[in-house]
Amino acid sequence: MLNSRNLLSLKGKYLFGVILFLFISGICVAFSMNGSDDFDLTRREILLRRIGHEILLQSGDSTSRVLPVKEIHENEYQISFEQQLTFQPSLMVNTIRRVLTADPQADDYIVNVLNAGNSNVVYGFAISKNKKDDIITCIGRKQPMARYMINIKFKPTGISAARNGYLLGSLPFLAILGFIFLRAVKPRKVLPEIQSTDIFTLGSVLFDAKHRKLIINEQTIELTGTETRVLLIFASSPNQTIERSRLQKEIWEDEGVIVGRSLDMFISKLRKKLEFDPNIKIVVIRGKGYRLEILN
Repeated sequence: MLNSRNLLSLKGKYLFGVILFLFISGICVAFSMNGSDDFDLTRREILLRRIGHEILLQSGDSTSRVLPVKEIHENEYQISFEQQLTFQPSLMVNTIRRVLTADPQADDYIVNVLNAGNSNVVYGFAISKNKKDDIITCIGRKQPMARYMINIKFKPTGISAARNGYLLGSLPFLAILGFIFLRAVKPRKVLPEIQSTDIFTLGSVLFDAKHRKLIINEQTIELTGTETRVLLIFASSPNQTIERSRLQKEIWEDEGVIVGRSLDMFISKLRKKLEFDPNIKIVVIRGKGYRLEILN
C-alpha cells in the first residue's frame, strides 16, 4: 500500500510538472511573439502615416497635419486628416501599394475611403497576394475636395495568427493533460487493509483475513476477495449495525459501479460459510443495514 501511494504521488508530481512546463512555455512563446508583434505594429503605423503624408502632398497640401493613426478594429486602421483634401484614385492605389510593400505582413488588405461628414464610402479597392485577385475600379475619377478618412483592413496573417493559433491549438492538449492529471491524483477509497496479524476469532471460527479463509473445526473454507472485505468490516465491528450504504460504498465505489443486489449475494454466501457455527449470524436490521451477531 505504501509503495502504491508513493508511486501515485510520483506520477501526480510528474504530470503536474509536465503541465506546468507546457503552460509556462506557452506563456513565454506568446509573450515573445507579442513583443515582436508590437514592434511590427508600430512600424506599420509609421507606414500608414507616410501614406497620409504622400496623399496630402498629392492634394497640394504641405502644411496641414495627418492626425494620429487609429486602430479601429483588430487589424483595421484609420488614417484621418486635419484639413480637407482631394485625391486621384489611381495615385492613391499606387501610393498605398508602394508604401505597404515595406510591411512584410501586408500581403492582403482592403482600402475604403470614407467621407468624414456622413461616413459614406466614396471609394474602395482590394489588394491580394495573388495579383489576379486584386479589385481596383474607377481609378480615373478625381474626387472633390472634402474631409476624408482612409480605412485599411489587413488580413490576419503572420505573427498574430501564429500566436493565436499556437495558444488555441495548445488548449485541447493542455485540457487532456489536465484531465489525466486529475484522474491520476484523484483520491481513491482505501479499503480496510489486510495485515499479517488479521486473524479474528468469531465464536468457534477463526477468520484469517490475510490468507482469505475461515477455519472451523480444523476445516478450511476459502473466501473470495470481496467476501473477505465484507467480512473484515463486520469482524472489525462485531455486534454493531453496519449501514448498507457504507458496505456498498467501501466495497464497490472504488471500482466505479455500485450494484445493490451484489451486496445481498455476498451476504448470502457468507451466511452459508458461517452456518457451521450457530452462534454466528449475519442478521438484517430493517431500514438500516446488517449486523454480525456473535453469541457468547
